Amino acid sequence: MRTRHFDLAAVGGLATVTLLSACAVGPDFRQPAAPVTDHYSAGEEPRATAAATGEAGAAQHFVPGAVVPERWWESFRCDALNALVEEALAHSPTVLEARARLEEAQADLTAQSRGTLYPALDAQLGITRQRVNPAAFGFPQIPASPPFTLYNAQVNVSYTLDAFGGERRMIEGARAQTEYESYESEAAKLTLAANIVSAAIRQADLEAQVSYTERLLEAQARQVAISEQRYRAGGIALEDLQNQHTQLEQLRATLPTLRAQRQQVDHQLAVYTGNPPASASVPRFKLEDLHLPEELPLTLPSDLVRRRPDVRASEALWHQAGANVGVATANLFPNLTISGYAGSDTTKISDLVDSFNVWSIGAKLLQPIFHAGELRAKKRSAVAAYDVAAQAYEQTVLESLQQVADGLRTLEADALALQARAKASRESAASYAIASDRFAAGGISELSLIDAQRQDLQSELDRSRAEAQRFTDTVALLHAVAGTT
Repeated sequence: MRTRHFDLAAVGGLATVTLLSACAVGPDFRQPAAPVTDHYSAGEEPRATAAATGEAGAAQHFVPGAVVPERWWESFRCDALNALVEEALAHSPTVLEARARLEEAQADLTAQSRGTLYPALDAQLGITRQRVNPAAFGFPQIPASPPFTLYNAQVNVSYTLDAFGGERRMIEGARAQTEYESYESEAAKLTLAANIVSAAIRQADLEAQVSYTERLLEAQARQVAISEQRYRAGGIALEDLQNQHTQLEQLRATLPTLRAQRQQVDHQLAVYTGNPPASASVPRFKLEDLHLPEELPLTLPSDLVRRRPDVRASEALWHQAGANVGVATANLFPNLTISGYAGSDTTKISDLVDSFNVWSIGAKLLQPIFHAGELRAKKRSAVAAYDVAAQAYEQTVLESLQQVADGLRTLEADALALQARAKASRESAASYAIASDRFAAGGISELSLIDAQRQDLQSELDRSRAEAQRFTDTVALLHAVAGTT
């Protein structure tokens, strides 16, 4: 009966440990609820933008519930742009760094899991040359032994029981960190693609600005030359001539800045692709090489927070903070470690395998008693960090919704602005055509003709910049609603 009683006690003890191991202190993280609204802004949201003349002036239609394709930049239908994005995704240090961080987090998760879930098993082999002097132990009458060699071989095993789930919470936190790095890697690729497309549009915009400004400068220089002739003939005052010189030089001063900005965009595109600016072969883009996407997928708000990698990354940090609360809480409770070893001590190396003369098995229970409030302060800190992560997640969600709402309204305004700029450009072109006919018939002076040409060029420049702005804001909206598929 005694043996049976011992067996029942052992089984009961094992059941108790198993029951405790099934518990894990700290909050159980649950995925936060998605926004229930179907709208991004107050009032009626636009279903389509206004239309203007030209391919870049076509109306854009928003498709609610549609998902942005993974390779969304291909909707601009530019082979050179697609190739540049692909090159950047393959060689950009930013993307490669994010990928390496993900691999680091995955390796840390594996190490944390394996080191926690399984016992530690180590083999040890030692050799010691020693001499024993009994006099040192209070036996002077016994002569000292001659020196001898002691060989030792043993296997050590240790395992910490995760009674309160602290170790499992650490694994949970490491897993959340891995998820965070995964979403950060995805966000890095999406952001890089958006930056490249925006930079290509910026390059095309600056190219057009330089071209129009050079033509404006040429026209204005001709005006100044004619005014100088008129001044020498007494037709205008010196003050008027000086004002025209001032306007000419002010316009001339804008060219170096525009050219420098164009070169800076080229340098940035080179760096995006992982190349030094001096050796990169950056293509030249023009606005007419790009196609304005006419259908824009508009992911529902509830799907947006499930797809955007920056939102999911913030959620992973919140999850990790919750796991850290569990770790800090578990540190307040006892810690039980079971360890043991078995091996052989012998003076002959040939006897190591045959002999088995040393072993040990034991358990150590560690209960924190007094740490001057350190452990509880760490728990309060973990709880506060959990609250910080929760609010950071909420802020990320709100900002993601705001970006889409801003993008919708901005594109609506861009279309109207381009519509007005296109109309002004048509009117100025018609005026210049009339002025050309009148000049040919001798009805107006060359100075008046050049002034009409200058106004036409300025209207074309304004229309071109409005087109570029519409392209740029389209990229911003696509990036705002993009996510992993």
